[in-house]
Amino acid sequence: MNTNQLLLKLKNQLAQLEQEVLLHDKNLDNRQQKLIQDIHRFNQELFVQTGAKLWPCIEQLQKDIQQLEMVMGKSQSQMTIITRCQRIQDRFLAIKRALNTTNINLKSAEQQKFSNRIRAIKRQQQSHSESGFGWIAQSVMQNSHQLYEELNKHLSWATKFEQKIEELQLKLDSCHTDDKIKLQHDILAMHRRLGKCRQAISYIEERISTFERPHYSYKR
Repeated sequence: MNTNQLLLKLKNQLAQLEQEVLLHDKNLDNRQQKLIQDIHRFNQELFVQTGAKLWPCIEQLQKDIQQLEMVMGKSQSQMTIITRCQRIQDRFLAIKRALNTTNINLKSAEQQKFSNRIRAIKRQQQSHSESGFGWIAQSVMQNSHQLYEELNKHLSWATKFEQKIEELQLKLDSCHTDDKIKLQHDILAMHRRLGKCRQAISYIEERISTFERPHYSYKR
């Protein structure tokens, strides 16, 4: 095969591959692009390429073939031409493999995302359990709207406990000696409930703060 035939063959290969890559890139929606944008799909010696789309690799191949044509026009050594042709063929094969493995990469990334989500939920559940507030429904901890509802509920309870303590304190100041011990126990119990309620309020406020952080992305 002479040089003209070789160049024609490479250009025909490129034209066909261009159409395949155009279709591939067109069919990738934004969610899919984000899923595999950080996956290394090529040997660094072949392509330095980021993102899910493969068209940048086609542009590199176009340059390679143009450079090969220039080298051939300058009557370079046969070994130089063979080396360049081999590199071009390696790049052709690498793009073909990338086209064929996109769906595998997408499924793998989806599975990884799901696994990360499960691990994060388990960490949240463990943290929730260890916090001492397991009596707050776990489902509430996964929903910022419900967290605000839970916060308002506990704020209301805290207000009622405070009012009850004031009422009991007034009774204690004016009651007979025989009733003081019982009232003191009631006041102490009410203080314990108020303390636990305030701790829960702080805990829920921390959870709300976590939900509202800009980096809390899956994560919801």
